[in-house]
Amino acid sequence: MATDKLLFRATGYLVMILFLLTGCYSKPKVIPSNELEVVADSVLEEEVVDSAQLRRKQDSLAFVAHHHYHENFNFVVKSDSLLLIRQQPEEVLSQMPTDTFAVYRHDHLAVADIRILPTDEEDSVWVQVARDQFTFGWTHEKDLLPHVDPDDPISQFISTFSNTHLIIFLVIISLIAFAYLGRKIRRQNAKIVHFNDIDSIYPTLLALTVAMAASFYASIQMFAPQLWQHFYYHPTLNPFSVPLLLAIFLVSVWAMLILAIACIDVVRAQLPLGDAALYLSGLLGVCAFNYIVFSLSTLLYIGYVLLAVYFWFAIRQYLRASHCRLMCGNCGRPLRQKGRCPHCGAIND
Repeated sequence: MATDKLLFRATGYLVMILFLLTGCYSKPKVIPSNELEVVADSVLEEEVVDSAQLRRKQDSLAFVAHHHYHENFNFVVKSDSLLLIRQQPEEVLSQMPTDTFAVYRHDHLAVADIRILPTDEEDSVWVQVARDQFTFGWTHEKDLLPHVDPDDPISQFISTFSNTHLIIFLVIISLIAFAYLGRKIRRQNAKIVHFNDIDSIYPTLLALTVAMAASFYASIQMFAPQLWQHFYYHPTLNPFSVPLLLAIFLVSVWAMLILAIACIDVVRAQLPLGDAALYLSGLLGVCAFNYIVFSLSTLLYIGYVLLAVYFWFAIRQYLRASHCRLMCGNCGRPLRQKGRCPHCGAIND
């Protein structure tokens, strides 16, 4: 009896499984041959579109890697004016009549389109920029880039301090300032870095850091121009988000800022207001002179020798100077020797 019940239950389970399998089965739909051709053509068109988009994306990435800007990139005009052509580049190459208009200094431009025309012997790269939604124009890349800067304050700062006219102006101003300060310092026996320095290592470190950063800046431009060009178009002050060479340069920039603050603090503490202003002016002149000399001389490969000599000279001068090893017991100011404190008049034995 138990065996019959077991057999009956097993038979019931088998029938249920068969019904379930039969219910899950669906007869495949037969697609007519004409519809099959339409589906095949649709799939083929999608593959062609996808491949065209992939090729365009690859071309765009290759262009950005070499030229460092792209569509929707923002520029600002730095020259007095820039002429743009309203018509398409093909019309210009076909000698058709064209119309031009100008954009002016401080106008903001956005890259709307980039076109490569190998048949153009003058410049194969054409760039369309837009000043606003109604003002579009084309120009050669070689005519665009010298007249614009990336719309970023760091890029514009780099462009300003790379300007040849500014460097010449800084050289003239530095020579005049050195002549005036040298005469005044010699008459008043005032303090000046490297020669009659205050009792602090910070001014010497600042001057050395500026010289090293200027030489390193010129070295990157000579030996890794593409790296510097990319940094110019995509600047940052974060040394941890850039390659090693740029990271070293950015660390030196931050070091200059920190040392400058430290110099102001120690000079204010050690010198009266008038002498402190004169000392900081001389320190600023030395830093400007270091920037000009080492950034230009490194381009001629003699900057590395000058940098080594300058490091030796600056460290030697600092070590040879007499530094305060004592402190006044009354006011806490540094003393060069025991005796009367020149600050408060207290006697220190």
